[in-house]
Amino acid sequence: MNRYVVVGLGHFGSFMAKRLYELGNEVIAVDADVNRVDAHGPFVTRALAGDATKKEVLVEAGAEEADVAIISTGDNLGASVLSLLACRDIKVKATYVKVQSIEHARIADALGATDTVFPEMQAATNLAQRITSGRLLHYTAYGEQFGIQEMAVPDSWAGKTLQDLRLPAEYQIQVVAVHDNLRDVITIPVPAKPLTPSDTLLIAGAPERLETLTKVR
Repeated sequence: MNRYVVVGLGHFGSFMAKRLYELGNEVIAVDADVNRVDAHGPFVTRALAGDATKKEVLVEAGAEEADVAIISTGDNLGASVLSLLACRDIKVKATYVKVQSIEHARIADALGATDTVFPEMQAATNLAQRITSGRLLHYTAYGEQFGIQEMAVPDSWAGKTLQDLRLPAEYQIQVVAVHDNLRDVITIPVPAKPLTPSDTLLIAGAPERLETLTKVR
């Protein structure tokens, strides 16, 4: 069982702590707000009210040498940075920081964060891609050079197989899963199986290559 530390129980930290606990992990939650801590008591392994910028508080909570820390302190940049340093001091193996700006991300990266998460920017990027691409159902960006999107099977592809379409060669993209909407089943693609109009495809590739698919009819 992995041990996770969630610092900050705002919306993001709250959802993260509860979901990690639901997945069967040991979850330690720390927040300066006693009411938030009390509200999360039933949904985590341990909840502690305290200042997570101080390593003594994190040690008391049981966070020393934890597998992962998720730091989500809202717009308090100072608290975010000091909590990150405190987690490093107590030898937490990996640290993920929710950031509020590109500058915040640069600081966290420079201080050794394993990765940063900028939910507002990612959500805006994904939504912009969705609403400007008529066939796009869902889009997830992984940095600026790679994305995964779900799209409906175009009329011209229905009845054809992935072998017939040769999408990696023609479009430099890869179908990674097929969603059969009639049965609500997602499967690994079978290259010789004909696509149906009720299928949707989960496709990976560079954003500009994925964009070309929106013009296929």
